[in-house]
Amino acid sequence: MTATATKLYSLGALAVAQGVRERQFSAEEYIHQVMERMEQVEPKVNAFVTVNKGAVEQARALDKKIRDGGQVGPLAGVAVSIKDNICTKGMRTTCASRMLEEFVPPYDATVVRRLQDAGAIIVGKVNLDEFAMGSTTEFSRHGPTRNPWDISRVPGGSSGGTAASVAAMECAISLGSDTGGSVRCPASFCSIVGLKPTYGLVSRYGLVSYANSLEQVGPAARTVADVAAALSVIAGHDDRDHTTVAAPQDGNRPAHYSAAGIKKALRVGLVRELVEGADEQVAKAVYRSLDVFAGQSCKCEETSLPSVQYALASYYTIAMAEASSNLARYDNVRYGFDMSPEGYEWNAYFAKARAGFGEEVKRRIITGAYVLSSGYYGKYYLKAQQARSVLKKELKSLFAKYDVLVGPTMPILPFRIGEKVDDPLKMYLVDIDTVVANLAGIPAMSVPAGFSADNLPIGLQLMADEFQEQTMLDAAATFESSSSSGMQRSPDL
Repeated sequence: MTATATKLYSLGALAVAQGVRERQFSAEEYIHQVMERMEQVEPKVNAFVTVNKGAVEQARALDKKIRDGGQVGPLAGVAVSIKDNICTKGMRTTCASRMLEEFVPPYDATVVRRLQDAGAIIVGKVNLDEFAMGSTTEFSRHGPTRNPWDISRVPGGSSGGTAASVAAMECAISLGSDTGGSVRCPASFCSIVGLKPTYGLVSRYGLVSYANSLEQVGPAARTVADVAAALSVIAGHDDRDHTTVAAPQDGNRPAHYSAAGIKKALRVGLVRELVEGADEQVAKAVYRSLDVFAGQSCKCEETSLPSVQYALASYYTIAMAEASSNLARYDNVRYGFDMSPEGYEWNAYFAKARAGFGEEVKRRIITGAYVLSSGYYGKYYLKAQQARSVLKKELKSLFAKYDVLVGPTMPILPFRIGEKVDDPLKMYLVDIDTVVANLAGIPAMSVPAGFSADNLPIGLQLMADEFQEQTMLDAAATFESSSSSGMQRSPDL
């Protein structure tokens, strides 16, 4: 293999790491091609907020280490992008907001450090809805990211830059955050693989908080195997995040996730309520997935999760309540944009500073403060938590009968930029299928399930019981290898 004969930027993460380790090509050659690819497609896609100008030098240092016989990690040389709400030392982390437009963290998030320790090269920070609040990546200080499959359409959100950068082959792996579907939604809309881990499996240290009890950092890539490799690197207990737990152990070794496919016939349940009301082409693709699993001797049947009807209201009540608390720190004193306080009375200054948030963030802060107020706390917030408990109990009973649950990732196809931005309720409704996993804290992922008649991506969502990521990955790998959904296609950019 030579760099001149191969589009190195198009390789998956495992292929890159193998090629770099075996010196089939250098990390420098690969990163050079990735940077050239970014220059080519960024004017169309707008996935990146900040590009790491030191990436080539880091690749050069890795090549020298390999030539000198040094040991390198499992992601040696792999280009990775990071959602711009995950802290990176020396590289700005803006959360796509005016409030943090020049903030440069003095430390790396745990997941970033673990990726770098594994040999990955961070090529830049990618776009998102402001403070991860949105489903389209239109609510960004840096302008909307566009879907590589059709640049007139949204890539999903809030991790739109994460998915678009992977789909456009500007990196092999990307990290996003998933609070209510923010990794899985854009994975579905951009025809890639995106995974939300079990709550507590991956450290949130260095993730700028939106809703602490719901959010998790998760990987995205073009194949299930690459997602599994990334999860193996970032999973595990972190002393800096007391919500984390030790990864499942195999003897004295840390967890290693793979994409070998199912080793025994699985019990697959299609959640009826998640399909009801979905776009006809989406529903057909989901039902076709059962044929794929049935062809692998899996036991497949429809099942019911009645409490889904309360999930969306419960999710937004809890998420907005937590957001109103988390974003109180952004007062343009401790964090903020450049605005001189001279001549302002405090309340007037504070009000003007808080107006620096975008409209969607302000909407969620105000709503969250309202549901936490003394007169409405029991009426809304406590009821939302009760509904969350009911949902978790129903899911636990289902996982006693099924190994994985499936349904659509998104109930609709990718829509045009600007189509729903002025109607918050319609925007919130698109999260109906993904918020379930966040409320319950269970793992979930989206895998490509084909395309519509207009060549728009469709995603299949898989969910498993707590810490059953390997079972879910096995099912996803089997679906990926057995289906004829055209997953290996690439957008024409």
